[in-house]
Amino acid sequence: MDQTAGSRAKAVPINVDGLYEKHKTVYARSVAGTFNNWRWAMVFFTQALFYGLCWLDWGDRQAVLFHIVERKFYIFGLVFWPQDVIYLAILLVISAYGLFLVTAVGGRLFCGYACPQTVYTEILMWIERKIEGERPARMKLDAQPMNARKLRLKATKHALWLLVALWTGITFVGYFTPIKELLPAIASFELGPWEAFWIFFYAAFLYMMAGFLREQVCKYMCPYARFQGVMFDPDTLIISYDPERGEPRGARRKGAAAKLPPLGDCVDCSICVQVCPTGIDIRNGLQLECIACAACIDACDQVMDKVGSPRGLIRYSTENALAKHYTAREMVAHLLRARTLLYTSILLAIILATAWSLAHRVPLKVDVLRDRSTLSREADDGRIENVFSLHISNTDETTHRYAISVSGIEGMDIVGEHLVEVPAASSKTFALSARVEPDTGRKGSNLIYFEVRAEDDDQIAVREKTSFFLP
Repeated sequence: MDQTAGSRAKAVPINVDGLYEKHKTVYARSVAGTFNNWRWAMVFFTQALFYGLCWLDWGDRQAVLFHIVERKFYIFGLVFWPQDVIYLAILLVISAYGLFLVTAVGGRLFCGYACPQTVYTEILMWIERKIEGERPARMKLDAQPMNARKLRLKATKHALWLLVALWTGITFVGYFTPIKELLPAIASFELGPWEAFWIFFYAAFLYMMAGFLREQVCKYMCPYARFQGVMFDPDTLIISYDPERGEPRGARRKGAAAKLPPLGDCVDCSICVQVCPTGIDIRNGLQLECIACAACIDACDQVMDKVGSPRGLIRYSTENALAKHYTAREMVAHLLRARTLLYTSILLAIILATAWSLAHRVPLKVDVLRDRSTLSREADDGRIENVFSLHISNTDETTHRYAISVSGIEGMDIVGEHLVEVPAASSKTFALSARVEPDTGRKGSNLIYFEVRAEDDDQIAVREKTSFFLP
């Protein structure tokens, strides 16, 4: 190798600035209309559930509580234990299929109306508008050098943002630590490290994501925006601009109509861009940044009303409906296609099976553990004895007394408690022994069954198998 030539080689500078799009602050303009009303209705509905559900009581406990310390999840009258993790898996499957169905039918409707990022961004933007004013006022304020008025407005806005974020963090932790225990602990500065960490972490996360990052979360961080394309097809309902009707676009000038070529309905006012929370131009077609919030539809409909043109230049439609000029009836008919019917059938089947399982779920769980230190021993009466531990979990909301019996080897019986009481939504471990005559059964391991049955309800019974060792 020619080291001289190598030493003369110069590194080629790489311009990394061209690899990334420079961020531009989006100053979304407020808009009124049908879809805006629906969006705010979803904000009120979701937040009423989130902030209010933790305050509902069910008997002498919180109605919805995921008690990590006790390792029990309470959802109204249901109590779930770690052994019920299958229901968590089913819930995730139902959520996934529900998302697939909604996306196949209506695109990113979840993003535009129910996604927590959208909901909290909407709340914080409402606070921002109330304090700093509408779009032009906010742009003018940000362009000004710092002064007393700007400092006061910014400080007030961020203080309210932090208040919302902090209360949201407290509410979130209130689903894992009873909210009526959490608030007194906060007031007396006796908050545990676990609760304190998650309150401030969740609050800081909301403050950052909904207050500062906003549309950048949807554009760069959310995976849903990236893989939604595989769930779309030409009959998926999306926010659409009608170019046949809108182009060529241009402003109307009085007295100049005869001198200009005919124009489309789009007056090129760019209000649809100004109201977009992600700052895109829907007239450029479907883009992954579009969250289907329909703010551009409300804005465009208002402009169409003012210029005397029909509404619907921007509307919910499908690619096929625009290309083939479907009527509303034909468009709805194409929404009921093989993909959506398949998703709906699978989703309903899983929901019905889960509902049946929960309705017939026995509120009793039994785990049998054999003493491993001593396989077997000879008792005082000459019989062979094995020692067991029964862990009985009462997942019901009432206290039960249970009768314990054993079967599997002729003449086998239990030495110890035959009747045990377990309080509501709790568990206990009981030690007992099973004995059998030495000449009964075969040498080695024998299959036996412990049956635990509630005295007050024969339907509450569990039969658990284990092994009995004969020397």
